[in-house]
Amino acid sequence: MAQEYAVNQPQGFKNQIENVAIVGVAGYSGKYIVEELLRNGKQKVTAITREGGTSQMPDGVQVKKVSYDDHEALTEALRGQDALIITMGVHAPPDQQTKLIEAAAAANVPWVFPNEFGNDNANEALRRDVFINDVKTQYRDLIEKLGKSAWVGICCGFWYEFSLGGGLDTYGFDIKNRTLTLFDDGTQALSTSTLPQVGRAVANLVGLKILRDNENDKSPCLSDFKNKFAYVASFVVSQKDMLESVLRVTKTEEKDWKITSEPTAQRFQRGNELFQKGDFTGMRIALYTRNFYPDQSGNFAVTRGLDNDKLGLPKEDLDEFTELSVRLAMDGTLERYGK
Repeated sequence: MAQEYAVNQPQGFKNQIENVAIVGVAGYSGKYIVEELLRNGKQKVTAITREGGTSQMPDGVQVKKVSYDDHEALTEALRGQDALIITMGVHAPPDQQTKLIEAAAAANVPWVFPNEFGNDNANEALRRDVFINDVKTQYRDLIEKLGKSAWVGICCGFWYEFSLGGGLDTYGFDIKNRTLTLFDDGTQALSTSTLPQVGRAVANLVGLKILRDNENDKSPCLSDFKNKFAYVASFVVSQKDMLESVLRVTKTEEKDWKITSEPTAQRFQRGNELFQKGDFTGMRIALYTRNFYPDQSGNFAVTRGLDNDKLGLPKEDLDEFTELSVRLAMDGTLERYGK
């Protein structure tokens, strides 16, 4: 397909996203995305919330309360929006995102950021082995089938500050009890992001020009990511790298910790077996473990390359976010993470 340029578009063409609707403003990632959108100040931000919702909205955000079961009302709420950003928890009703995508198409919203904030779901092996990744394919397919919107997925890996302190089921650390389970020998690295970095990535993507101005314009544009994933990360680290950071932050030594190991294949199988018995922690164990396989599925910085520089993302300090994670783990904030 020939490269399109803004200079060749019809009169009245807008080369910037001006109006952004977001679902899940009060959620883990949603609040950071909105914070960065407001900081950038390039778009008018509208929160789409359920009728009866009581979440407090930041100043500067317009609120539209609708029933997701009312297609016409949802469509009207999205009319005039240039982009829809969907952030939802793993326990959200599976048809909720479908309804949002269908309403976005009916309202002619040109860009949809589906609920894709995590693993590399362009990786067929990872999708095949982890069902929670595979089910997301249907939403990207639906957007393309309806033909009114383009999608952009955010591949950011797991959220570092929540995963490090999230317990043995995630990155293998029990901060409170100074216990660590290494997956294999703990040296396999993966790509992982902080929540502020995810917020910046989405806001900066939305802030890009839609098309390059002309053939001499070499700057990144949103259309570079049309029906593709943007790959961003804060750190590329192994469990042993994380341990070194934890030791620095907590001023402890390895001898102060109980450290064991478990083969990744065995751990992945154990997680799946637990999940098949109805234990949701098994899904979390399998999901995290699969990203530490030696096939580099979880290290998309190596397999795909990162878009950090294109999006103007800063380099972050590992120990700063390790310290935050330790604090969140110690005060009990992360006890319900992913549950």
